[in-house]
Amino acid sequence: MASRQARIKSSEIVAEGLYIASAATRLALKNAILVHILAEGQDFDADHFLDDARRALIALAEEAEADAERTHRERKAASGRYSDSGGTHDYRSRDVANLRRRRRQSLRIAKELRERADDETELRKLIADAREAAWAEVAGNIDRTLRIEAARPDLEPDYDRMRTARMQALRMVDLPRLRSQRRGAQQRTRAERAPETDAVDVID
Repeated sequence: MASRQARIKSSEIVAEGLYIASAATRLALKNAILVHILAEGQDFDADHFLDDARRALIALAEEAEADAERTHRERKAASGRYSDSGGTHDYRSRDVANLRRRRRQSLRIAKELRERADDETELRKLIADAREAAWAEVAGNIDRTLRIEAARPDLEPDYDRMRTARMQALRMVDLPRLRSQRRGAQQRTRAERAPETDAVDVID
């Protein structure tokens, strides 16, 4: 019975570790998407972020493997020590079984993360989730700004009902239009600066 409970607990720990790793990967991808689309003015393309997702998962797998190696060294050092522990990480012989279990858990997490890094379907799912999180953050920021600076609920009683439609319009029309305008402004700026550069070259 105790062995079965230990297995269940170990499985839950592995699942929690994978959940945390997925959340961390989505957060990193969300930030990359925001920079790519808003700061750099580029269009969204899931293929562009495949390598980012893969690298993030592999980095987390390497962290789990490093933790497994560290736990292995701690287990070897703890074996044969029977005195009282001097602190949280001052392991003794009675901790060996727990350290061995922790090492297996870390290795299972690392193995699963590496498998996900090789699975394009899993990578695209992470990217899609991150994209939705990015859009939600942008829409939320704009919505809060509109509520604070421009919203007049007393003049627009259907504001809440129309909010979803406005956010969809923002995503499908306004943001692409802003990106296009920004690219056009950048191109005009470069064109205007070109004659100045030529003039300086002639004077030199």
